[in-house]
Amino acid sequence: MTSAAAANSPVDGALATASIVLSLLVAVWALVAALRQRPPDRMQFIGLGILELALLVLSVLALVAVGGGDRPGEPGAFFGYLVTLVCLPPLAWVLARMEPTRWGSAIVCAVCLVVPVVVLRLQQTWEVLGG
Repeated sequence: MTSAAAANSPVDGALATASIVLSLLVAVWALVAALRQRPPDRMQFIGLGILELALLVLSVLALVAVGGGDRPGEPGAFFGYLVTLVCLPPLAWVLARMEPTRWGSAIVCAVCLVVPVVVLRLQQTWEVLGG
């Protein structure tokens, strides 16, 4: 992607990087809990909540950019990834609450490992047009 296209991308930058890092930190926390045979704890749920807030802000920025005239390279895929992205942390929370065993922690870990992939795909679908 060109530097001009990167500067205009609402899904590429500090917030996307922070979302990826936060997601990976929660994944590691949940993995340690799962390996220790522990159910999801308060810190996992707080991490999911903070991650959801970051992803919602990222989504709002993307929607504002689209409303302002910017267009992703692959609109269908972009909006599919955007919806998926904001649904992942609540899904992890619900499934982990339904499974109050070590497998609940494993669910949180798995979902938090998927979030960075979806953020990267979101960035890729935005930049197709510019790159």
